[in-house]
Amino acid sequence: MHIKAGYSLTYDCPKPTPMLLCLNLHPSRRNDLLTPQVLSFTPGTQSWDYTDGFGNVCTRITAPAGQTTIATEFEIYDPGTPDYVPVDAKQHDIADLPDEVLVFLLGSRYCETDRLSSVAWQMFGNTAPGWARVQAILDFVHDRITFDYQQADPTRTAFGAYSDGIGVCRDFAHLALTLCRCMNIPARYCTGYLGDIGIPPIPGPMDFSGWFEVYLGGHWYTADARSNKPRIGRILMAIGRDATDVAISTQFGPATLTAFNVVTDEVPIRD
Repeated sequence: MHIKAGYSLTYDCPKPTPMLLCLNLHPSRRNDLLTPQVLSFTPGTQSWDYTDGFGNVCTRITAPAGQTTIATEFEIYDPGTPDYVPVDAKQHDIADLPDEVLVFLLGSRYCETDRLSSVAWQMFGNTAPGWARVQAILDFVHDRITFDYQQADPTRTAFGAYSDGIGVCRDFAHLALTLCRCMNIPARYCTGYLGDIGIPPIPGPMDFSGWFEVYLGGHWYTADARSNKPRIGRILMAIGRDATDVAISTQFGPATLTAFNVVTDEVPIRD
């Protein structure tokens, strides 16, 4: 199937403000593009890309004083298959994990493994290692948190989501991946597009989505505590330890997001 995706974001800056943007498609999906994915800036602004330590393509700009709109729109091919569920995937012993995976066992800004470790082992210590343990964590988080877009809080951590029992997709992901890390399963945060494809439309404006991946049996596998079922049409933008590493923008000075629009729709295949 073909998916049209993109966004239009407007920032208001009282003075020129350097910004880092994590708004590009992940390199792993470039070969699926049917049309170019290029960031545009209004007014025109010098920009340049770099690859961060997690392999994400990021963009640097200095937004001028006043309003700056950042936008892109593209079409991409997707096989239309649901997320793969690796029911037989084995959990690695720590000693057998690749060096580059170890960072995804550690605590991070939004993922306080130290505060949730005892909770995790009490709840999941008797589950079978591997995907069965991941699924038990997904089930718990899915039931623990009530989704409420009006209660979005950019400062809420995994422990906060556990305590509050409310949040948005990033909170589901942060809590679930933190519990996985506590149980010695490497887990990394993902951000991207996930439209209402293959499910009944969800009321409310479209947004970017947060999910995570777990490392089992030598591979990374998608896990989504909010949906807690395989979904169709994920388009990955970036991965990291948590939402800090994949923030859509990091500004070094005052900047207010004044307009936000995201599009992710299946479109007919043209002859």
